[in-house]
Amino acid sequence: MSSDDILDSGYSWRRLVISLAIAVIGNAGMWASIVVLPNMQADFGLGRSDASLPYTFTMSGYAFGNLLIGRVVDRYGVTVALSAAALTIAGGFSLAAVTENFWLVCLLQLVIGLGTAASFGPLVADVSLWFLKRRGIAVAIAASGNYLSGAIWPVVLAGILAEGGWRSAYLALAGISVAGMIPLSLLLRRRLPLGALAVSDAASAARASATGIPPRALMWLLGLAGVGCCVAMSMPQVHIVAYCMDLGYGPAAGAEMLSLMLFGGVASRVASGFIADRLGGVRTLLIGSVLQCLALLLYLPSDGLTSLYIVSLVFGLSQGGIVPSYAVIVREYMPAREAGARTGFVIMGTILGMALGGWMSGWIYDMTGSYRLAFLNGIAWNLMNLAIMVTILLRGRPRRGAEMPA
Repeated sequence: MSSDDILDSGYSWRRLVISLAIAVIGNAGMWASIVVLPNMQADFGLGRSDASLPYTFTMSGYAFGNLLIGRVVDRYGVTVALSAAALTIAGGFSLAAVTENFWLVCLLQLVIGLGTAASFGPLVADVSLWFLKRRGIAVAIAASGNYLSGAIWPVVLAGILAEGGWRSAYLALAGISVAGMIPLSLLLRRRLPLGALAVSDAASAARASATGIPPRALMWLLGLAGVGCCVAMSMPQVHIVAYCMDLGYGPAAGAEMLSLMLFGGVASRVASGFIADRLGGVRTLLIGSVLQCLALLLYLPSDGLTSLYIVSLVFGLSQGGIVPSYAVIVREYMPAREAGARTGFVIMGTILGMALGGWMSGWIYDMTGSYRLAFLNGIAWNLMNLAIMVTILLRGRPRRGAEMPA
């Protein structure tokens, strides 16, 4: 089979389906701390900002893991990375479930986040290597595993929480991670041939930037833009359950809104993949960022149950394509051999934004007794993201025939 026959091939699509299944299982660690936030707050007698710390620690580990595990994937392949990650996740959940020390729980959430990261940026980077003409939609589908996970697990965990509490939910996730991720990861042992890597690299070089921004500076700009968009994104995603409890609607309604939000995110991620294949990553990201900002504005006047369900769906439909667009941009401008590390760096910025935003919103709530200023804070960070991406777009289009330095 030639290099041309491998990219966008039937095997590529089968590999994508397997990767999606792994992502749904592996990303449970990202959402678990959101769902158990009220239960953990009551268990340890915490304020809202302190109760947000497990999520912040999770996302900090998630951020660093995207960078670290991305390098492991570049060197050893995705199977090794995913298998080690599954054991790491299981260990973190199991130990957190039996400890009575809140700060030890936070440290273990860091470990859980580190392992969970393997199922996002590094897995998406691996998928991007196997596609050329349909890279946008392939990346979007792989990244949708993160949101599908967030849509499925809050509903599943709600039943376990009602019966046995957050500790039982964590023990269940420990077993599911090992039983699901390791067997599936063994199906991804095949590595992309060097010839196919060369084809992918040639295509990336042909789309090198005409912005005049050095590649490393462009990566830092993308990372900073990722912080901005995801501080904004974290406000509804992290605090919707707690927000619903404050309004008297209960945690079940909040979990349903989170699931609705994330199902909407799946739809918008898939749609963004088609758009990215036609317009490129930068324009696709800009569209998502503008829509996310508008959706955040809609939360300000909404405190009725029906309106919150509607706005949560609108929010999900607005912002789901933002993060996958970063992976597309990196692959448009960067070499395939560095896909894991460079995608991991930029995704790390988005996750740091989620970690910062999750804590910051809780802190603003504790200071003001309301989430209104937290929503306004998210909108301000979103505007920073827009400013950076508009700057990159206005500096020039990708130009064919220009070689991008490493």
